[in-house]
Amino acid sequence: MKRLYRLLACVAALSWPALVVGAEAEVGVILMHGKWDRPPTHVAMLARTLESKGFKVSTPVMSWSGNREYDADYERTLAEIDAAAQSLREKGATRIIVGGHSFGANAAIAYAGAGREVDGVMALAAGHVPDLPNFRNKVSSSVEKAKQMIGEGKGDSTASFEDLNQGKTRSIRTTANIYLSFFDPDGLASMPKSAAAIPRAVPFLWVIGTQDSLHSRGENYVFSKAPPHPNSKYLVVTANHADTPSVAAEQIVEWLASLGY
Repeated sequence: MKRLYRLLACVAALSWPALVVGAEAEVGVILMHGKWDRPPTHVAMLARTLESKGFKVSTPVMSWSGNREYDADYERTLAEIDAAAQSLREKGATRIIVGGHSFGANAAIAYAGAGREVDGVMALAAGHVPDLPNFRNKVSSSVEKAKQMIGEGKGDSTASFEDLNQGKTRSIRTTANIYLSFFDPDGLASMPKSAAAIPRAVPFLWVIGTQDSLHSRGENYVFSKAPPHPNSKYLVVTANHADTPSVAAEQIVEWLASLGY
């Protein structure tokens, strides 16, 4: 019997490090929805898939949602992502992956590029491109209006501005400061600029559908701007802009597993 106890004790001692490693490998994923989206959002199915695989998932309602309509500027939005990351850590996550769909992908890249602590970035059918000519031209009058208001000391005053989402325009009401923070072509919403600032130690997943308007721009538009990493991946799937997170769900799980966290 004593021999059996000693054997069990040895097994427990050998198993303990493995259990610690497993605890350290808890991965939290922040998954942000796209522009004008409302619950259940286009990332809902992917969120359920990730949860079923054991990931801790946060799906915050962001300022560009149909429910909030730009009630916070981009800097405050980054702070909201901070809060989501902290909540995941309090639930046991020791690694944080920040990701999103469309505008959510834009924010994920901006968050990492701003130097926040992350262990991976996922951009799924990235959107909101104020740096590109077509988008820039369609909102240029609103951008100039916001700049003029700010110059006159009316940055916190509310007005109507134009928004653009996958070729569709909509008038939104927000402050000049908030609007410019999201629509300045040289600001945080410039994905090429933010991608170039992602730390070298952070792997980057870019997923794009064959029917997405950004598919034709290839890797050079944003993905190649990020520092190279052995686990970074440019993934093309047969999907449209809205369906990409669901269609790519299995490949996203595989990519997360490949990180070895």
